[in-house]
Amino acid sequence: MGGLTTFLTNEALHQKTSQELTAILYEACLTNLENASQLMDEKNFIGANELLQKASDIIHRLGAGINYEAGIIADQLDQVYNYIADKLIEANVKKDKSILEEVIKLLTMLMSSWNEAMKTKHNVQAKGIRQKTLAYESNSVYE
Repeated sequence: MGGLTTFLTNEALHQKTSQELTAILYEACLTNLENASQLMDEKNFIGANELLQKASDIIHRLGAGINYEAGIIADQLDQVYNYIADKLIEANVKKDKSILEEVIKLLTMLMSSWNEAMKTKHNVQAKGIRQKTLAYESNSVYE
């Protein structure tokens, strides 16, 4: 469990878009939560605590990166992140795996939605580029 640096160098991170970084943070958070859940099963509460703290740090970073100009969806996402942060504290204090499972489900849905939105945005951008290319070609004079 070497963290993000295990599979991503600093240079590779700097080449990512903010949307890609968000996807990476979701994945890292989910990995920490799943590993913490396993450690709870093993009664390794110190290890689980460390992973839950890492997950909490990631949630706070995600919250800090919200673009509030996006409107109501940004406010709702902020509320979801705050809810997750509260639940992580509760799961950690109570050593309650059921609370952790609720957070994992919620985060999985967020990650899935985020990844789907990234695909949709990429497809829309590609279509726009194709349309511009076709418009250019139809208005160009070749001799």
